[in-house]
Amino acid sequence: MATDFDATAHHHGLIVSDLDRAIEFYRDVLGLDVLTRFTVGDEAFGTAVGIDGASAEIVHLDAGGARLELATYEPEGEAIDPALNQPGSTHFGLAVDDLDAVAASLPDDVETISGPQTTESGTTIMFLADPEGNLVELLET
Repeated sequence: MATDFDATAHHHGLIVSDLDRAIEFYRDVLGLDVLTRFTVGDEAFGTAVGIDGASAEIVHLDAGGARLELATYEPEGEAIDPALNQPGSTHFGLAVDDLDAVAASLPDDVETISGPQTTESGTTIMFLADPEGNLVELLET
């Protein structure tokens, strides 16, 4: 079924409980630039997200050809288990030039699933978790 509009990617969104800690991770550890920070919380927003009285503090970060949106909500909802292979799981992918070098430079407190692994497609990948437990894929093609 064809639509009468074109949709293009705008952002990848992650809900976090500590916005400043998440910003630190994506800015300082992964090198993304903060584009904008704002708060929304009017009646239209609450209606749009289906939570009466909801408000959110939102930050957009520049990830090259993608925009990452980090948001924290009041009131907070329940977190979804971010298991990598479960329906409803999410992750954010970032391409890097030298994954071995990036992996070696990660702070000791960054949780990784494994070190760099080259898949049968020839792509070298690794997954790590941000401070909220959201999965991030780093890949070198």
